[in-house]
Amino acid sequence: MAYSRKRDSFETLVDIIASLRGPQGCPWDRKQSHSSLKQHLVEECYEVLEAIDQENHRKLAEELGDVLMQIVLHAQIAAEEGKFSIADVLRQINNKLVHRHPHVFGKAKVKDAQEVAHNWEELKREEREGESLLSSLPKTMPALAYSQAIQRRAASVGFDWKQADDVIKKLAEEIKELQQASNQEERAREFGDLLFALVNVARWLDVDAEEALRLSNQRFYQRFRCMEETCRERGVSLSSLPLEQQDQLWEEAKQRLRQGHAGSDGATETGEGTRHTCNGAPLNQG
Repeated sequence: MAYSRKRDSFETLVDIIASLRGPQGCPWDRKQSHSSLKQHLVEECYEVLEAIDQENHRKLAEELGDVLMQIVLHAQIAAEEGKFSIADVLRQINNKLVHRHPHVFGKAKVKDAQEVAHNWEELKREEREGESLLSSLPKTMPALAYSQAIQRRAASVGFDWKQADDVIKKLAEEIKELQQASNQEERAREFGDLLFALVNVARWLDVDAEEALRLSNQRFYQRFRCMEETCRERGVSLSSLPLEQQDQLWEEAKQRLRQGHAGSDGATETGEGTRHTCNGAPLNQG
């Protein structure tokens, strides 16, 4: 049966999800639970991030819709169990936004975004009186993001270094301790401390550590794919080349991707989704 309701309203999405979960609905949707949908929600969020990185607005609109679908699906499951409804979800976020923006919806005055962020944390602390400042952070967060979040919260009550130079010195100290580690257990512990200190440096530099590493991974992926494609076009095996020539290919890939060329996956280092081949002059095999 064709679906005739307007396709551009939130109410229609709620109705569709309810129908999919209904007696005559979709077997897959009816089978899902909060737990079974966890990985799907994570994947959809990462697809949103990828669309943002690629500056692909059409894809971003699509992926945001997929995230919204996940939210409505969770709310529908909860409603069927008598736990909460989508109206409860909306009410809670609306109440939270109004309460935490007294400078917009009340009489509070702020001078800049930094003061807004400070007030936001203060209001959260009041709402969770008696709880640890760190307890509301989900421990399932990616480790770098979790590290930066707990450091930021600790700093919000003054538990922080006085200046950036102190953080850099701590980083150097952690590197030295890693070098001095005498066994694998010590090396793992000291490496963790080093990562923690490095995240602290990122926080002081106003860099999102998780985002920075994710984008660095993406650049490596794009450059290595470009190297592989170049070798295929030139009829050589990447694994057979000495390291010096692999380094030459790496530098060539960096240059070509900066100029807007991409590998066969269509991604450039600027995130644009145009498709080019990563080709060039024959490799000097010396």
